[in-house]
Amino acid sequence: MGRAFEYRKARKLKRWGNMSRTFTRIGKEITIAVKAGGPDPTTNPRLRALMQNAKAENMPKDTVERAIKKATDKDSKDYKEITYEGYGPFGVAIFVEAATDNNTRTVANVRSYFTKHGGSLGTQGSLTFLFDHKVMLKIQAKPDMSLEDLELELIDYGVDEVEADEEGAVMLYGAFEEYSNIQQYLEANGFEILSTEFVRIPNDLKELTDEQRETIDKLLEKLEEDEDVQNVFHNMKD
Repeated sequence: MGRAFEYRKARKLKRWGNMSRTFTRIGKEITIAVKAGGPDPTTNPRLRALMQNAKAENMPKDTVERAIKKATDKDSKDYKEITYEGYGPFGVAIFVEAATDNNTRTVANVRSYFTKHGGSLGTQGSLTFLFDHKVMLKIQAKPDMSLEDLELELIDYGVDEVEADEEGAVMLYGAFEEYSNIQQYLEANGFEILSTEFVRIPNDLKELTDEQRETIDKLLEKLEEDEDVQNVFHNMKD
C-alpha cells in the first residue's frame, strides 16, 4: 500500500466532531467557490466537487442550495483562505488551513493555541517541504473495471496511486495541481465522483510516546475547535 493510502486509513479514524461542524466547513467552502467561480456547478468545477462532498456527508440538498444562494448576495461574508504553519512540542510540524473573514482575529487565536500548548507559530511557507499537497478522489467502481488498467490510463492525467476502497469504491491520489485534469478525465469518461478531498501528507513522521501524543492531541483539538479552522495536518506518526 502506498503512503497516501496509509495516511487516509489513519485520518479516517478521526472525523470532525459533529455533523453541524462538517456542514459549517462545507458551507464556507461553497461560499468561497461561488464567489470565485459563480453559482452554476456546470461551469464551476470546485463548486461541483463540493456539492458531491456535501452529498457524501448527507448534507441536505436544500441546505446546499441555501448556501449557494446566500453566497451570491453582495452582503454575504467574504471568506479568505489562508494557511498557518508551526511546530508543536517535540518538534511535531502542524499545518493549519483556515477560511476567515477576519485574519487578525484568526492569526491571534491560532498563535495563542500554539503558545499555550508549548509550540510556536512559524512563517508562511516554512513547512511546505515537509508536506505533499494531494488531491484524493473517491469514485464509484465500474463493473469489471481493472484497477491496473485504470491506473495506467490515469498516470497521464496526474494520478500517482489507485487503491480499492473497503466500501467497494476506488480512491485516486494525485498532486494538488493536477486536480482539474483528473476531474475532467473522470467526468468525460462517465465516472461518478463520490467525493473530493485536498490533503497535506507528511513525508517525515515523528514517532512519539503515548504521553507526548496526549500533549500534541490537546493542541490539535484546540485548533480543530476554532470556527475559522477548516483542516489541521501534522506529521505525528499514528
